[in-house]
Amino acid sequence: MLGGTGVLSAACARRFVADGFDVTIVTRGRTTVRPLPEGVRRLTADVHDDPSMRAALGDETFDAVVTFIGYVPADITADVARYAGRTGQYVFVSTGSVYARPVPDLPVTESSARRAGNFDYPAQKLRCEEELERAFRHEGFPATIVRAAHVYDETVFPTLAGWTVIDRWRRGRPAIVHGDGTSLWNLTHASDFAVGLAGVVARRAAVGESVHITSDELLTWDGIHQCLARAAGVEPRIVHRSSTDIGREIAWMGTVLQEDFRHSMIYDNSKIKRLVPGFSARVPFERGAREILRWFGADPSRQRVDAELDAAFDRLASDCDG
Repeated sequence: MLGGTGVLSAACARRFVADGFDVTIVTRGRTTVRPLPEGVRRLTADVHDDPSMRAALGDETFDAVVTFIGYVPADITADVARYAGRTGQYVFVSTGSVYARPVPDLPVTESSARRAGNFDYPAQKLRCEEELERAFRHEGFPATIVRAAHVYDETVFPTLAGWTVIDRWRRGRPAIVHGDGTSLWNLTHASDFAVGLAGVVARRAAVGESVHITSDELLTWDGIHQCLARAAGVEPRIVHRSSTDIGREIAWMGTVLQEDFRHSMIYDNSKIKRLVPGFSARVPFERGAREILRWFGADPSRQRVDAELDAAFDRLASDCDG
């Protein structure tokens, strides 16, 4: 595993160990809120530094290599050179955000159109996918592309405003939700994603394929906020503003909303269920929201309020009232 302490990778490390895999994790050795599980071998190296990686890996071979930290095509090019002839499967964890927005037809399948928009993160991920597809088709590199779609764990709010929303509700202030709050969205608990990924790695039936791993639960953005409010025991006061209006006040948020979150996304999970018999996402967001509020509630230092975001929400709510 390249990476092992993020939301996705930490859950997958735990799942791999639970399923009896012999797991080696390569990280930079930094402190994290998600400690590695017992039973893994840890190598300390910088995946972007080839001498560092070659020194750490030596001449070992691996049944599978899974990367959670490939973000630009150069990362993929380096990995293809590094692992060619040394692994039976190379799994690149990509994102469902590579699918074209607005989606021409729902639900989305793995063959749905992909497009690089103005949101840099999925645009770079798509370029990584294209580089990996080239390596499979022309060099026989055993590539698999796995797409995640808004995965969270107890340490992460799936709303862009994070804890600031809870703090505002507790002060009687509204949260700002884009559009009319009724667009459909998908949230997947990291532990559910990990079950699917472990099955993909164990069976190797997806070499040369792409597959997304998501929940079947359909949520509106108002519904997501209401789940969080119930978990926090507060009234979910909501003001709706367009993604464009929000972007005028909060530039970074506007890009994500306009290019991604404002579009309804429903995924067809037939392929992952075919590849991994018995797979089903089992953590509804109602339960996930309670986990989030327990984790943040356990330590006041985690309850960080973004003062600039808070002020921007006040301006957006005031403009709407006016």
